[in-house]
Order: sequence, then C-alpha cells, then structure tokens
Amino acid sequence: MAKSKAEQAFSATLVSGGLYKRNQGRLVRQLTALGLVAISIFGAYSLYNVLPLGMSAGMQKGIAVAVVVVSAWLSYRVVNFPRFADFLISVEAEIGKVTWATWDQLWRSTTVVIVIMFFLAFLLLAFDVLWQWFFRLINFLQI
Repeated sequence: MAKSKAEQAFSATLVSGGLYKRNQGRLVRQLTALGLVAISIFGAYSLYNVLPLGMSAGMQKGIAVAVVVVSAWLSYRVVNFPRFADFLISVEAEIGKVTWATWDQLWRSTTVVIVIMFFLAFLLLAFDVLWQWFFRLINFLQI
C-alpha cells in the first residue's frame, strides 16, 4: 500500500533535524516538549519498577533510559511537525490576546468566591438541621 502524503511528511519529519518556523511559538513549543519529556520520564520510572525481577539492574536501567531517549527525540520532533507546530504557534498568538485580570481584581474575585462558598455551606447545614428536626418531630427518624 502506498503511504499518504501526511504519513510521508510525518516520517520525513521524524528523521530530520531541522526546526520548523524557528522563532514562532518558541515558548509554547518548548514547554510542550518539556511536558512530554516529563511524562515519558515518569513512564520510564514506572516501567523500571514493573520490569521482571529476573532482569539485571543494568538491563532495567538501560531499557528505562532508552525509553526516555526515544521519547525525548519524538517529543522534539513532534513539536516541530508542521501541522502541530502551526497549532502551537496559533495557541501562543491567542494567549497573547487574552486580557488578564489585575492582582486587585483577582483578590476581590477570590474573596467573593470564598465568602459565597462559606455562605452556601452554612445554608446547607441549616437545611440539614431543619429537616432533621422536622423528621424527628413527626417520628420519622428514631435516633
């Protein structure tokens, strides 16, 4: 079977060493690659812990390191795959358009949320006590 253009492009990207649109979306691509590598490190650590006990420690470590190295290379290549890189570049551009709240607005909003949470907790407690009293009054609850 013949490979599609997308499959050919992806396999060609995996073996190349170049960067796609080097200066665009740099931060988000670096952080994405770092996140993927961190996930692979945790996965390799878990794999190291579940490999058969009959294996030598050197072989267990070698397999875990190989998984991390291959995952790191794949992470580097995936964030430079044109379609994914363009997506990450557009994500960074959209994040740059966001109007972030000031610290004062953040504190006020947080205070409102916490006060409402305590108010609702008190209200639910009051309803619970009221219904317990009512059900005991009509002898529905025997405690």
